[in-house]
Amino acid sequence: MQKPNQAMPVCEIMGVRIAVTDMETTVRRIEEHLDDWRGEYICVANVHTTVTAHDDPSYRAVQNGAVMALPDGGPLSQYSRRKGFAQAARVTGPDLMKEMLRESAQKHYRHYFYGSTQETLDILREKITRNYPGAVIAGMASPPFRPLTEEEDAAAVAAINEARPDFVWVGLGAPKQERWMAAHQGRVHALMLGVGAAFDYEAGNIRRAPRWMQRCNLEWLYRLLQDPKRLFKRYFVTNTKFLWWTWRH
Repeated sequence: MQKPNQAMPVCEIMGVRIAVTDMETTVRRIEEHLDDWRGEYICVANVHTTVTAHDDPSYRAVQNGAVMALPDGGPLSQYSRRKGFAQAARVTGPDLMKEMLRESAQKHYRHYFYGSTQETLDILREKITRNYPGAVIAGMASPPFRPLTEEEDAAAVAAINEARPDFVWVGLGAPKQERWMAAHQGRVHALMLGVGAAFDYEAGNIRRAPRWMQRCNLEWLYRLLQDPKRLFKRYFVTNTKFLWWTWRH
């Protein structure tokens, strides 16, 4: 099977093939290829993951092994437009998850949620049941915050496959979630999507930036102000590297 991120327009940024797309195109493409893409995965890329991939060839291979690496970070789609891809737009993980849950009202998609804490998953279940009628929650799992044994991992995969989901939403954070999806490529019989903090956003644990900040590519600043201790070094280092690289290219 030809990887769609090779068949559709892509803009290579720091060695990562970022899909040139928008939300509507992405949703339609997922619907059209869902059966073909079972066992495959989609990454949502931002400046942090792209710089990390640039510095780590193994992680770059994971990003480029996805059927799509979506431009979750506004600077990525902005760079693509500068390079002549006028149609390039931001497609965030939280927004994509919302769209596919909405589509479930007609499609009756089955969704599995892997990651976060049990408390967050319990809130998420209640919010999805209330806000997205028709979306079937096939299962939820909060794995321990440590590497799983081979037996535990096999049991987790078996539980996912027995639930027969169409989508497995993976909320383990980057780069862990992308590496998890790549390691389970072909083993999980559903389309896997790494969506970072989407579980927390949907559950209401974290507030998203106002729309004007999202439009101005300032969502990273809003998150930094919410959690400066954890995010300052990440954003300072990766944003500086990205700005330097884009200036040179």
